[in-house]
Amino acid sequence: MDKIKETLHQLFDDFQNFEDKGQKATYIPELAHIDEDLFGVSLSCLDGMQISLGDATTPFSLQSISKVLSLVLAYNILGEDLWKRVDVEPSGDTFNSLILLELEMGIPRNPFINAGAIVVADILISHLKNPEEVFLKFIQELAQDTSIQYDLNIFHSEKSVAYRNYSLINLMKSFGNIHNDIDKVMDLYFMMCSVSITCQQLSKAFLFFANDGTHPLTQQQILIPSRNRRINAIMQLCGFYDEAGEFAYRVGLPGKSGVGGGIIAIHPGLYAVTVFSPKLNKKGNSTKGMAFLERLTSELNNSIF
Repeated sequence: MDKIKETLHQLFDDFQNFEDKGQKATYIPELAHIDEDLFGVSLSCLDGMQISLGDATTPFSLQSISKVLSLVLAYNILGEDLWKRVDVEPSGDTFNSLILLELEMGIPRNPFINAGAIVVADILISHLKNPEEVFLKFIQELAQDTSIQYDLNIFHSEKSVAYRNYSLINLMKSFGNIHNDIDKVMDLYFMMCSVSITCQQLSKAFLFFANDGTHPLTQQQILIPSRNRRINAIMQLCGFYDEAGEFAYRVGLPGKSGVGGGIIAIHPGLYAVTVFSPKLNKKGNSTKGMAFLERLTSELNNSIF
């Protein structure tokens, strides 16, 4: 663990001079106001040690990272029947593409593209009395922090420009793969994306993925081991939009990114690490975050491959 701590500090210092050519996700108006120079890192180990650097306590918008946690809830509700509604294949296309959805009769390629996460939201509405409350409480319990809340400014901002997402849900509705009212499903989807969270909170929340589905800090079983492995596999294959292969090649860890600038990555048996930097590359992933995690696993020589 001393090696991890020493490496994190050294890399964080090195990345102060990182030339970041990315751009903020200004297509969501509220995200355009974020300080683009923010940079935070937090790594949580299974033994309870947490190393946090820079802006690790500055909240950011969870965005697509929320799709992993909503998937956990839906998977525990439906079990293997979940995969009748959404597939587990890499999309090889943008996260809001309509083309494959049309060709594949309204079945999204995977739960981490927008269409897949919208189907997951539909499932939660069908089975939970108050899915917004359940989802938020779930994250708070995982992070052991009740200060985590929805950011309604982000919610309204995202909803105001969601024309393509409404196209996705209407297309899926036409194929019979959406069972509830479109506006209710979309409101839940946007709300889950709007969760405001810090690097410290997020790395702690995702620790169970590194521990066969059992949260090491609470000993609560979140997922049975087989389901935990499957979601880790989906993160490895589909967690970075149409750049998942690049992340697997360069970083070698399962993980998930969000256009809020956050990345969570998992090393099974060792740690969960969050990096936050708002500037994104053309694929929608944090440029600095991707580069930092590549250096981290290279320096530690501990990708999963």
